[in-house]
Amino acid sequence: MSRRQASSTRRGGSFPFVGAINSKSKSSPILSVCLFLLGAFLLIGYAFRGSGVFGRGREAISNIEGDFSCTLEIQRAIPILKKAYGDSMHKVLHVGPDTCSAVSKLLKEEETEAWGVEPYDIEDADGNCKNLVRKGIVRVADIKFPLPYRPKSFSLVIVSDALDYLSPKYLNKTLPEFARVSADGLVIFAGYPGQQRAKVAELSKFGRPAKMRSSSWWARFFVQTSLEENEAAIKKFEQAAFKNSYKPSCQVFHLNSYH
Repeated sequence: MSRRQASSTRRGGSFPFVGAINSKSKSSPILSVCLFLLGAFLLIGYAFRGSGVFGRGREAISNIEGDFSCTLEIQRAIPILKKAYGDSMHKVLHVGPDTCSAVSKLLKEEETEAWGVEPYDIEDADGNCKNLVRKGIVRVADIKFPLPYRPKSFSLVIVSDALDYLSPKYLNKTLPEFARVSADGLVIFAGYPGQQRAKVAELSKFGRPAKMRSSSWWARFFVQTSLEENEAAIKKFEQAAFKNSYKPSCQVFHLNSYH
């Protein structure tokens, strides 16, 4: 791409407008320079388009959003989660935007079965994601309604980003549903207050901007929904994180399943 830009500059390097400088008309050189610059910009724009930079505008927004994605954080946290939950990591359900990436990462772990629920459309998903959907490993489902799984279908349910886009009205129904389908625990990755996301991507895909809530807000909400913190898992997670110098960029909550 940079080579094409350079070639366009060389083509104008002889500056064919030198003769115009000696012209009786003072405006002619200025007009010529403007036309030259316009042509150069058009050539550079064409080079960028040919290399796919403009065509990837939508993807670029997604990458910006990914900088603050708790789903990406899960991929970093998998070794810590395995130490904290041990055998409970053998059958995992991930729920959240871009679940295909999290599921793909989990499936690479030894003795780990993984499934996913994508709350939003996947029209722009890559071939790997659509393949996971065809196999039934990933489902596209509105999480404001009951999940299509039996109680305790999974040993562990991991949720990222999805809850940040739900109002308390829907959280009251959705969070207990996650706990219902888990047997050994529920792990929630949520954004910190003050974190910003790509607003354009949010509004086009999620319909509303994310609501970053404080840990105290979540603690009160867990009590309201009769969900208790998994103190044993919290301790193991913190110990493993300290030992591996891991500091999550998202809030991480460990909850017990309903018994």
